[in-house]
Amino acid sequence: MSRRVVITGVGLVSSLGIGTQANWEALCAGRSGIRSITRFDASQFSTRIAGEVTGFDPLQFVEKKDVKKMDVFIQYAIAATQFAMDDAKLVVTPNLAPRIGVFIASGIGGFGTIEREHRAYLESGPRKISPFFIPSAIINLAAGQVSIRFGAKGPNSATCTACSASAHAIGDAFEAIKRGAADAMIAGGSEAAITPMGVGGFAAMRALSTRNDEPARASRPFDRDRDGFIIGEGAGVVIIESLDMALRRGATIYCELVGYGMSGDAYHITSPSQDGDGAVRVMHQALAEAAVSPDAIDYINAHGTSTPHNDRLETLAIKRCFGDHAYRVAISSTKSMHGHLLGAAGGLEAGITALALKHQRVPPTINLDHPDADCDLDYVSWHARPANVTYALSNSFGFGGTNAALLFKRFEQSRASTAEP
Repeated sequence: MSRRVVITGVGLVSSLGIGTQANWEALCAGRSGIRSITRFDASQFSTRIAGEVTGFDPLQFVEKKDVKKMDVFIQYAIAATQFAMDDAKLVVTPNLAPRIGVFIASGIGGFGTIEREHRAYLESGPRKISPFFIPSAIINLAAGQVSIRFGAKGPNSATCTACSASAHAIGDAFEAIKRGAADAMIAGGSEAAITPMGVGGFAAMRALSTRNDEPARASRPFDRDRDGFIIGEGAGVVIIESLDMALRRGATIYCELVGYGMSGDAYHITSPSQDGDGAVRVMHQALAEAAVSPDAIDYINAHGTSTPHNDRLETLAIKRCFGDHAYRVAISSTKSMHGHLLGAAGGLEAGITALALKHQRVPPTINLDHPDADCDLDYVSWHARPANVTYALSNSFGFGGTNAALLFKRFEQSRASTAEP
């Protein structure tokens, strides 16, 4: 059994805004969400800037009595899901519930809760540890709380594959629908790791930008002056469902999800393989599943972290995968505006890619003033671009050499038959 799969809802929360429309408008305007850290006193840190979500009120999405039971990453997941469900106009009725599942990922989970409860233990002893500590912090409780809140009783899981996590969650959900294990899935990721240990840990690795005096210009993928990534937070959730279910419901369809790849570098705990092999194979897998030629790809939402290694090696991988066509593909890294959401990056960027297909508009890579000599492709610098996009790819790569690629196709109403493409 293999069914066509479509995206019918997108929910986004990031430093660019709360809600899908706010994010899309900021992206198209080339507006950065990177600012000085306000969550804690970062004055002693080498990196003092981040992509914080501002103006978020959990009480708009979660009952007051439940807020203390949830780390912020869970709250973001619920908010993004609410936006996505409203967008898809999907209501989980009792008869649908067993056929609607939840795959929501995170790379780190409740880091803030862990830090807070550890501090309470050190200051006041074990009796001060909250009974909600564990269910507030563990990664699968984003998926768990979403399923409880919305009544989704189908497949339920939470991938934890570093910065590929939510792309893997969406890909796994896609495969579940294709093989008939579910009719619809709430899929994506959430992260809230802008904490002293989160920022401090990445800073200790020298992975973060230290351009503290120019926050909005600090994330600069593919630029010769890039000096590290900017940690971001938020959530990206999409509603994916079988085409026949979407048509029965009369749902608005953003695009089709037609290919998924996953691979391992087997090379290093943090650095990509030096020939880009894992990234090449994962893109080829996504293309092969959809039986799509590399020269059919119009847009790539790159992983594009703004680190020296990733940007050079991802560029190399794209050249190896696409050959001469690599120079004709529009590529952008939206991390230049919202920062790197770690385990939520793939969910946010999958949603952005779906929006690009829907609106036929490619968001830009800002801060690309002086492209690295090894980064010589079309990165859509500074300004959003109207484009004729039929196929779009979204890349996600994570520590440990774990890679994911998602392939999307513009939905054609004239080909809305449920037969295989």
